[in-house]
Amino acid sequence: MFFILLAVFLNTQCICKKKNSDEWIQLFNGKDLSGWIVKIAGYELHENYGNTFRVEDGLLKVRYDQYDDFDNRFAHLFYENVFSHYILRMEYRFTGEQCPGGPKWAYRNSGIMIHGQSAETMEKEQKFPVSIEVQLLGGDGTNPRPTANVCTPGTNVVLNGELILDHCINSSSGTLHGDQWVNIEVEVNGGDIIRHKVNGVVVLEYENPQLDERDPYFSRLLPDDSDLILRKGSISIQGESHPCDFRKIEILVLSCNR
Repeated sequence: MFFILLAVFLNTQCICKKKNSDEWIQLFNGKDLSGWIVKIAGYELHENYGNTFRVEDGLLKVRYDQYDDFDNRFAHLFYENVFSHYILRMEYRFTGEQCPGGPKWAYRNSGIMIHGQSAETMEKEQKFPVSIEVQLLGGDGTNPRPTANVCTPGTNVVLNGELILDHCINSSSGTLHGDQWVNIEVEVNGGDIIRHKVNGVVVLEYENPQLDERDPYFSRLLPDDSDLILRKGSISIQGESHPCDFRKIEILVLSCNR
Protein backbone atom coordinates (compact mmCIF):
# COMPACT_ATOMS: atom_id res chain seq x y z
CA MET A 1 0.00 0.00 0.00
CA PHE A 2 2.85 2.38 0.81
CA PHE A 3 4.41 1.97 -2.63
CA ILE A 4 1.11 2.50 -4.46
CA LEU A 5 0.75 5.81 -2.67
CA LEU A 6 4.36 6.67 -3.48
CA ALA A 7 3.91 6.05 -7.21
CA VAL A 8 0.84 8.27 -7.34
CA PHE A 9 2.25 11.20 -5.44
CA LEU A 10 5.67 11.32 -7.04
CA ASN A 11 3.85 12.33 -10.23
CA THR A 12 1.69 15.02 -8.65
CA GLN A 13 4.18 17.13 -6.73
CA CYS A 14 3.18 20.64 -5.91
CA ILE A 15 5.21 23.62 -7.14
CA CYS A 16 5.27 26.25 -4.41
CA LYS A 17 6.82 29.68 -4.25
CA LYS A 18 7.35 32.41 -1.73
CA LYS A 19 4.86 35.19 -1.41
CA ASN A 20 6.10 38.69 -0.65
CA SER A 21 9.09 38.84 1.70
CA ASP A 22 7.17 40.99 4.18
CA GLU A 23 4.58 38.28 4.86
CA TRP A 24 6.53 36.44 7.56
CA ILE A 25 4.21 35.71 10.49
CA GLN A 26 5.68 35.89 13.99
CA LEU A 27 4.53 32.82 15.93
CA PHE A 28 6.28 33.91 19.14
CA ASN A 29 5.76 37.46 20.43
CA GLY A 30 8.70 37.46 22.85
CA LYS A 31 6.41 38.33 25.77
CA ASP A 32 4.24 35.33 26.64
CA LEU A 33 2.86 32.02 25.35
CA SER A 34 -0.09 33.57 23.51
CA GLY A 35 -1.12 31.30 20.64
CA TRP A 36 0.58 28.23 22.09
CA ILE A 37 -0.87 25.15 23.82
CA VAL A 38 0.96 22.99 26.39
CA LYS A 39 0.69 19.20 26.50
CA ILE A 40 2.91 17.20 28.87
CA ALA A 41 2.77 13.40 29.10
CA GLY A 42 0.82 12.39 32.21
CA TYR A 43 -0.98 15.73 32.54
CA GLU A 44 -4.13 17.30 31.19
CA LEU A 45 -4.07 19.66 28.23
CA HIS A 46 -2.82 23.17 29.18
CA GLU A 47 -1.25 21.97 32.46
CA ASN A 48 2.26 23.44 32.36
CA TYR A 49 3.84 21.28 35.06
CA GLY A 50 6.84 22.87 36.73
CA ASN A 51 6.56 25.92 34.49
CA THR A 52 8.32 23.80 31.87
CA PHE A 53 7.59 26.25 29.06
CA ARG A 54 8.13 29.87 30.00
CA VAL A 55 9.08 33.24 28.52
CA GLU A 56 11.98 35.14 30.07
CA ASP A 57 14.27 37.82 28.63
CA GLY A 58 12.38 37.68 25.33
CA LEU A 59 13.16 33.97 24.91
CA LEU A 60 10.90 30.93 24.84
CA LYS A 61 12.58 28.64 27.37
CA VAL A 62 12.26 24.95 28.23
CA ARG A 63 13.33 24.50 31.85
CA TYR A 64 13.45 21.80 34.54
CA ASP A 65 14.53 23.70 37.65
CA GLN A 66 11.21 22.84 39.35
CA TYR A 67 11.56 19.10 38.66
CA ASP A 68 13.00 16.60 41.14
CA ASP A 69 13.12 13.95 38.41
CA PHE A 70 12.17 13.95 34.74
CA ASP A 71 9.94 10.87 35.16
CA ASN A 72 9.07 10.59 31.43
CA ARG A 73 7.35 13.98 31.36
CA PHE A 74 7.90 14.49 27.64
CA ALA A 75 6.45 17.86 26.74
CA HIS A 76 5.25 19.61 23.61
CA LEU A 77 4.23 23.21 23.01
CA PHE A 78 1.80 23.42 20.09
CA TYR A 79 1.06 26.46 17.98
CA GLU A 80 -2.68 26.97 17.72
CA ASN A 81 -3.01 26.90 13.91
CA VAL A 82 -2.53 24.16 11.31
CA PHE A 83 -0.22 24.70 8.32
CA SER A 84 0.41 22.90 5.03
CA HIS A 85 2.86 24.72 2.70
CA TYR A 86 5.32 27.00 4.44
CA ILE A 87 8.84 27.86 5.51
CA LEU A 88 9.38 27.77 9.26
CA ARG A 89 12.50 29.31 10.74
CA MET A 90 13.79 29.87 14.23
CA GLU A 91 16.92 29.94 16.34
CA TYR A 92 17.65 27.54 19.19
CA ARG A 93 20.40 26.79 21.68
CA PHE A 94 20.97 24.23 24.41
CA THR A 95 22.08 25.36 27.83
CA GLY A 96 22.70 24.09 31.35
CA GLU A 97 22.49 20.52 32.58
CA GLN A 98 20.05 17.76 31.70
CA CYS A 99 17.21 17.11 34.15
CA PRO A 100 17.92 14.18 36.53
CA GLY A 101 16.22 11.05 35.26
CA GLY A 102 16.25 12.14 31.62
CA PRO A 103 17.19 9.38 29.14
CA LYS A 104 20.77 9.35 27.88
CA TRP A 105 19.66 9.83 24.28
CA ALA A 106 17.86 13.05 25.28
CA TYR A 107 21.08 14.85 26.26
CA ARG A 108 21.05 18.14 24.32
CA ASN A 109 18.11 16.81 22.35
CA SER A 110 14.95 18.65 21.32
CA GLY A 111 12.85 18.93 18.20
CA ILE A 112 10.34 20.73 16.02
CA MET A 113 7.31 18.58 15.21
CA ILE A 114 5.61 19.30 11.88
CA HIS A 115 2.56 17.79 10.12
CA GLY A 116 1.49 16.65 13.59
CA GLN A 117 -1.74 15.70 15.30
CA SER A 118 -3.39 18.37 17.43
CA ALA A 119 -2.71 18.70 21.13
CA GLU A 120 -6.40 18.05 21.78
CA THR A 121 -6.23 14.57 20.22
CA MET A 122 -3.28 13.36 22.30
CA GLU A 123 -3.96 10.85 25.06
CA LYS A 124 -3.03 11.87 28.59
CA GLU A 125 -0.04 9.48 28.79
CA GLN A 126 1.04 9.83 25.15
CA LYS A 127 4.70 10.87 24.97
CA PHE A 128 4.96 12.18 21.40
CA PRO A 129 2.42 13.45 18.88
CA VAL A 130 2.13 11.56 15.60
CA SER A 131 4.24 13.85 13.42
CA ILE A 132 7.43 14.41 11.47
CA GLU A 133 10.18 15.52 13.83
CA VAL A 134 12.98 17.88 12.85
CA GLN A 135 15.38 16.60 15.50
CA LEU A 136 17.63 19.20 17.13
CA LEU A 137 20.86 17.93 18.69
CA GLY A 138 23.77 19.64 20.41
CA GLY A 139 27.28 18.26 20.55
CA ASP A 140 28.68 16.57 23.64
CA GLY A 141 32.11 18.17 23.16
CA THR A 142 33.67 15.06 21.66
CA ASN A 143 31.58 12.90 19.34
CA PRO A 144 30.03 13.70 15.95
CA ARG A 145 26.36 14.54 16.41
CA PRO A 146 24.56 16.15 13.45
CA THR A 147 21.48 18.30 13.94
CA ALA A 148 18.29 18.84 11.88
CA ASN A 149 17.84 15.10 11.46
CA VAL A 150 14.39 13.63 10.80
CA CYS A 151 12.61 11.26 13.18
CA THR A 152 9.22 9.71 12.62
CA PRO A 153 6.87 9.09 15.58
CA GLY A 154 3.92 7.30 13.97
CA THR A 155 5.10 8.22 10.48
CA ASN A 156 7.49 7.37 7.63
CA VAL A 157 9.17 9.34 4.83
CA VAL A 158 10.62 8.64 1.40
CA LEU A 159 14.34 9.34 0.90
CA ASN A 160 16.01 8.98 -2.51
CA GLY A 161 12.97 7.11 -3.80
CA GLU A 162 12.92 4.59 -0.95
CA LEU A 163 10.37 4.33 1.84
CA ILE A 164 12.39 4.52 5.07
CA LEU A 165 11.09 2.57 8.05
CA ASP A 166 13.95 3.54 10.40
CA HIS A 167 12.92 5.90 13.19
CA CYS A 168 15.62 8.52 12.54
CA ILE A 169 17.70 9.62 9.56
CA ASN A 170 20.79 11.77 10.09
CA SER A 171 21.35 14.97 8.16
CA SER A 172 24.64 16.06 6.61
CA SER A 173 25.16 18.87 9.12
CA GLY A 174 28.26 19.23 11.20
CA THR A 175 28.30 18.94 15.00
CA LEU A 176 27.50 22.12 16.91
CA HIS A 177 29.09 22.03 20.37
CA GLY A 178 28.44 24.39 23.27
CA ASP A 179 25.61 26.85 23.87
CA GLN A 180 25.75 28.57 20.47
CA TRP A 181 22.63 29.82 18.71
CA VAL A 182 21.72 27.78 15.63
CA ASN A 183 19.46 28.90 12.80
CA ILE A 184 17.01 26.25 11.61
CA GLU A 185 14.81 26.55 8.54
CA VAL A 186 12.28 23.94 7.42
CA GLU A 187 10.56 24.14 4.04
CA VAL A 188 7.36 22.10 3.98
CA ASN A 189 5.48 21.48 0.72
CA GLY A 190 2.36 19.70 1.88
CA GLY A 191 2.67 15.98 1.13
CA ASP A 192 5.65 16.50 -1.15
CA ILE A 193 9.23 17.67 -0.51
CA ILE A 194 10.48 18.76 2.92
CA ARG A 195 13.90 20.41 3.30
CA HIS A 196 15.96 21.12 6.41
CA LYS A 197 18.52 23.93 6.53
CA VAL A 198 21.11 24.65 9.23
CA ASN A 199 22.60 28.14 9.22
CA GLY A 200 21.44 28.61 5.62
CA VAL A 201 22.72 25.29 4.23
CA VAL A 202 20.44 22.44 3.07
CA VAL A 203 21.37 19.37 5.14
CA LEU A 204 18.46 16.98 4.45
CA GLU A 205 15.69 16.55 1.88
CA TYR A 206 12.94 13.92 1.75
CA GLU A 207 9.37 13.59 0.53
CA ASN A 208 5.97 11.91 0.83
CA PRO A 209 5.56 12.15 4.63
CA GLN A 210 3.00 9.51 5.55
CA LEU A 211 1.35 7.73 8.43
CA ASP A 212 2.80 4.46 9.71
CA GLU A 213 0.06 1.87 10.23
CA ARG A 214 2.30 0.02 12.70
CA ASP A 215 1.93 2.83 15.24
CA PRO A 216 -0.94 2.65 17.78
CA TYR A 217 -1.72 6.36 17.42
CA PHE A 218 -1.50 6.74 13.63
CA SER A 219 -5.29 6.83 13.23
CA ARG A 220 -5.40 10.18 15.07
CA LEU A 221 -4.31 11.79 11.80
CA LEU A 222 -6.04 9.41 9.38
CA PRO A 223 -8.61 11.29 7.23
CA ASP A 224 -11.99 9.89 6.25
CA ASP A 225 -10.64 8.66 2.90
CA SER A 226 -7.83 6.72 4.72
CA ASP A 227 -5.12 8.51 2.71
CA LEU A 228 -1.81 7.94 4.52
CA ILE A 229 0.02 10.93 2.98
CA LEU A 230 0.39 13.86 5.38
CA ARG A 231 -0.36 17.22 3.76
CA LYS A 232 -0.88 19.44 6.77
CA GLY A 233 -0.79 19.41 10.55
CA SER A 234 0.29 21.04 13.76
CA ILE A 235 3.66 22.55 14.63
CA SER A 236 5.07 21.97 18.10
CA ILE A 237 8.31 22.37 20.05
CA GLN A 238 9.67 19.62 22.26
CA GLY A 239 10.82 19.37 25.85
CA GLU A 240 12.81 16.15 26.25
CA SER A 241 14.69 16.78 29.52
CA HIS A 242 17.49 19.16 28.45
CA PRO A 243 17.05 22.93 28.92
CA CYS A 244 16.91 24.87 25.68
CA ASP A 245 15.94 28.29 24.37
CA PHE A 246 14.10 29.38 21.23
CA ARG A 247 13.75 32.78 19.56
CA LYS A 248 12.72 34.39 16.27
CA ILE A 249 10.04 31.78 15.56
CA GLU A 250 8.36 32.79 12.31
CA ILE A 251 6.59 31.28 9.33
CA LEU A 252 6.17 32.21 5.67
CA VAL A 253 3.09 30.64 4.08
CA LEU A 254 3.77 29.52 0.52
CA SER A 255 1.48 29.84 -2.46
CA CYS A 256 1.06 26.53 -4.26
CA ASN A 257 -0.17 25.59 -7.74
CA ARG A 258 -0.42 22.15 -9.30
